[in-house]
Amino acid sequence: MIAWSVELSEFGIQYESRGALKAQCLAVFVAELTPTATDEPQVWTLHVDGSSNSKGGGAGIILEGPNQVTLEQSLKFSFKVTNNQAEYEALLAGLRLAHDLRA
Repeated sequence: MIAWSVELSEFGIQYESRGALKAQCLAVFVAELTPTATDEPQVWTLHVDGSSNSKGGGAGIILEGPNQVTLEQSLKFSFKVTNNQAEYEALLAGLRLAHDLRA
């Protein structure tokens, strides 16, 4: 830096360090461009129930969203399941539905 100061002094130019100003400019820039979260998070509620018997298995899904949005879905399994497996499959199907709706 001293070498540059000597070179610039021939032309009447003086070098001044501005390191702190750069950091402050960056802080202001980030503060101005950071989005403010004014929207309330949208809450979705998932209800699932599954059951099985000797004739087969099935499940029901209810997905409730904001603004009174309600989606209902029923499933019939084409394979033999226990009650716990039916509940688990219903949960997986409900989560897939919520994911597809970007809920």
